Amino acid sequence: MTTEMLQVIRTDGTVQKKLEPVLDGETLKRMYRTMVRVRVLDEKGMLLQRTGRIGFYVPSGGQEASQVGAAAALDAGDWIFPTYRDPGMVLWRGASYREMLAHEYGCAEDRCMGRQMPNHYAFRELKFVSISSPIATQLPHAVGAAMAIRYRKSKEVVLACLGDGGTSEGDFHVAMNFAGVYKSPCIFYCQNNQWAISVPVKNQTASENMSVKAKAYGFPGVTVDGNDVLAVYSAMRAAVDRARAGQGPSMVESLTYRMGPHSSSDDPKRYRLAAEEEEWRRKDPIDRFRKYLQVQGLWSEAFEKETWDKAREEVNDAAHQVETSGPPAISTMFEQVYAATPAHLEDQKKSLIDYLKTGEIKDSGEAFPL
Repeated sequence: MTTEMLQVIRTDGTVQKKLEPVLDGETLKRMYRTMVRVRVLDEKGMLLQRTGRIGFYVPSGGQEASQVGAAAALDAGDWIFPTYRDPGMVLWRGASYREMLAHEYGCAEDRCMGRQMPNHYAFRELKFVSISSPIATQLPHAVGAAMAIRYRKSKEVVLACLGDGGTSEGDFHVAMNFAGVYKSPCIFYCQNNQWAISVPVKNQTASENMSVKAKAYGFPGVTVDGNDVLAVYSAMRAAVDRARAGQGPSMVESLTYRMGPHSSSDDPKRYRLAAEEEEWRRKDPIDRFRKYLQVQGLWSEAFEKETWDKAREEVNDAAHQVETSGPPAISTMFEQVYAATPAHLEDQKKSLIDYLKTGEIKDSGEAFPL
């Protein structure tokens, strides 16, 4: 059995009209702006890491369409259980560069107070759940949240995100099976970027693709061109509508490519060919969507310049702002652990603060170990 890949925008920017979703011009422009903002954040994040201003960064260049198309298909009240390579989803929902970079620095403005890994954002008001480093562990959590929604007879749905490597984890199969049996209102969203760090997808599965795995668990799966933002949107919207109507889960596989390293600690030149990277670079999702907007009469040189200039100005201003905020107060290590801090922690906090006043402990100045 061969599964066809859904594609709406051809590589030259022309569109398959019968498959084109109905979206107004402002929404299409917002999609483009958000994709650019993801790319600009990537540029800044890697620059900050390489110059020693932050310790670690996880880029997502090449996957902008996969992130933005999926997030745009959800309603604001729907939940996202993301991976550490999904900044476009939370940018679409309204997170600011300042909040995201504060997290990279682990500074006083960081919502996690430096307790989480970089790129592991959490935005409660945006229903963007805290990210897990071990892959696929968020999937059973996502299905559980979807079941809670079902029991409450609410209409939200849950997006359960993973990469191709996550399909080899037991948590993936446990979550898929449970969701299939109980018709959980969730969508399993696999961004197949061809590499799980240095493991190619051909060594990840013997299946013809990832979406076919849904069939074994009793629900539909579809594979889309992940560098085509409208294909991602269309497939995701259909899956969202199905879940919201009480028809159970779906799986969407987005075929895309991680153009950069797995993280700032990785060197992809050690395990993949330059020719492969160049082939995918010619499929750049931002370039393709720009061509589409040109064909639709929604693009101009002024719009292009304004989009990139504004994003770069915002990210540079955000970096400057968070760099001056300083580290979290030492007392925060005892806070946000319990609803009301128990007496023994209050005693420990006071003892530590008193001890630090003696000056016996100095900041070593060592960089983040990653």
